[in-house]
Formats: sequence, C-alpha cells, structure tokens
Amino acid sequence: MCAFREVFTKRFLRAVTGEFLGTLFLVLIGLNSTKWAGTEEGTKSSTILMISLCFGLSITTMVYCFGHVSGAHINPAVTVALVFSRKFNLDKAFFYIVSQCLGAAAGSAIVYVAVPKTENKTFGVTLLSSDISLIQGIMVELLITFQLVFTVFTTCDPKNSDLKGSAALAIGFSVTIGHLFAVPYTGASMNPARSLGPAFINWNWEHHWVYWLGPIAGGVLAAIMYKYLCQPSLNLKQCVMNSFSKEPSKKFEDQIESFPVLEKSDMERDEKNPGFLESLWAFARDRAGDGKPKPFNNIEEKMETAEP
Repeated sequence: MCAFREVFTKRFLRAVTGEFLGTLFLVLIGLNSTKWAGTEEGTKSSTILMISLCFGLSITTMVYCFGHVSGAHINPAVTVALVFSRKFNLDKAFFYIVSQCLGAAAGSAIVYVAVPKTENKTFGVTLLSSDISLIQGIMVELLITFQLVFTVFTTCDPKNSDLKGSAALAIGFSVTIGHLFAVPYTGASMNPARSLGPAFINWNWEHHWVYWLGPIAGGVLAAIMYKYLCQPSLNLKQCVMNSFSKEPSKKFEDQIESFPVLEKSDMERDEKNPGFLESLWAFARDRAGDGKPKPFNNIEEKMETAEP
C-alpha cells in the first residue's frame, strides 16, 4: 500500500475521472461514425473519411477539455509509453488504464442501448480484414500507434521550442491519419481501450489481443525512439544510465506543465523510493535532533553517524 499512498487525493481522483469521461465521449462519438464498418458500404472512401474525421476531431476536443485535468492520455498505449519513458508513475498509470477501459465500456454500452441494431450492425468492434494476416495486423496497429505516440511526445515536449500551433490539433490530425491508413485493414484502433469497450459489450473477442499488443508495442517503440534518438543533448549511453539510476534528478521539472497531473514529488519518488530503514532513521532524527534531517549518500554513512 505504500506505493499508492499519494494516489487517493482529490487532485488525482479528478484526473482519473477526467480519463474516464474523456474515453467515454471518445468512444461514444466515434462508434456512431462506424455504422457501415464491416459492410460493403464501409469500404467506400467517403465512409472511411467520415470515420477518420470523427475520431480525429473527437480526440482533439477531448484533449482540449481534459488536458488540464488529467493530461488527456485517453489511451492505455500513451499511458504505458509515458511510464516507459519515466514521465509518469507506474502506480498512477494502473488507475489511469482502469479508468480508460471503464470509460470505453460505458461509452460502448450507451451506443448499444441508444442506437438500433439496424443503424449500427457492428457497433464499432475492431476486426482484422480477411485480406491480411495476424502479423500484418499487428504491424499495422504498431505503425499507426507509433506515429500517434511520437506526435504526443513531440507536441508535449517543452524543450521543443520550434513547435507552433495547437498540440491538441496535431494529435487529432495524427489520429485522423492513422484511421485513413488503417480502417480498411484493422479498423484503426491505436487505442486498446477503444477496442476493449465494444468487444466487451458485444462479447466479440476475435483477435482482440492484436489490439493490445500492436498499439502498446508501437507506443513503447515511439517512447524509445524519442527519448534516446531525438534528444541530442544526451548520448545513448547516458540516457540508458539515467534510466537505471536510483538518484532523484531534476530532468522532469520542465515537463510538469505538459502533463498537469504529475508533480515534481511524483517524479522524484518514481526514481527513488526510500526504504523502511531510511524512513525510520529520518523519523528518529526528527524526534531527537533539530527537526532538519540531512540526506545521506549511503547506508555506511548513516551507520557511522549513528555510532556514539
């Protein structure tokens, strides 16, 4: 339970609620544009364009609405990528992903109840085309999610001083591009929660694992590419060493505004969590000394200081 001691706060509960509502509205609006998906009419260019614009504009709107509340991940692949790049805590990511999945299920349930089956035959369940294999389906989802997550990292990086315009609009365009490319092949998920919602409500799990493996792999690959290859101030060796370092750093201070739910203390705690003995020793010094415990470099230094 120590890992979750900072989770149950009003600010974080608002953020989790924001993720739930953002994913709910994304799925609710997006699924209604997929009326003819999986039919002969669904292969028409006009239908693909309608689906692409609906999802793209929806994600743009949700980022504007909930970006200041939760960072507007609205996608488990984005959340996992941020955890992998050490921009988000693992304990909070768990609740984010659960909220996203619940929001997607709720949005799908509303569509299922409100829209007649004659109007929406597939209810937006993402299915592989009969013309592609499982490997090809995974690769398609990996590629379109890669470009989406890479766009998120680029537009939300405060060090990117050349960025002009709206980050939310750029992310929406990225989603639109992914749909234009992949709707005929995989349904263009890019979002495991978006696929989970309608699959659960319709109880259709055919090849569902593809829509988790592909997007998450694409998101993680985008995080690796951006962190290790697109930050010229650090070489690859230094980046790898920093990733495994246990010492708290200041490297996330300038990224807090980009992901509002994160706090400086969260970042440092994610890199170094004090153990029980360290916490106990600090408490003892507070009680016996001047109330201002000094940091120690290692356990040996603590033991030397403790000797009478």
